Amino acid sequence: MGIEVVGLFGLIFLALWIWSIVSIVQSNASTFGKVVWNLVVLLLSYLGFFIWLIFGPKSVKRS
Repeated sequence: MGIEVVGLFGLIFLALWIWSIVSIVQSNASTFGKVVWNLVVLLLSYLGFFIWLIFGPKSVKRS
């Protein structure tokens, strides 16, 4: 059932996927919201990433 992605595209997607998880954890969302968004990103892979990119919580901007 896994999606096999190889090469440069796979490496780029892995970096974006990790960035999305870190951004979710650093967001102002509630703990429940963070868990739900992480599950969406982890379980839905590409689709979950794009759903989070459009609708998900944004990370906290530090100055």
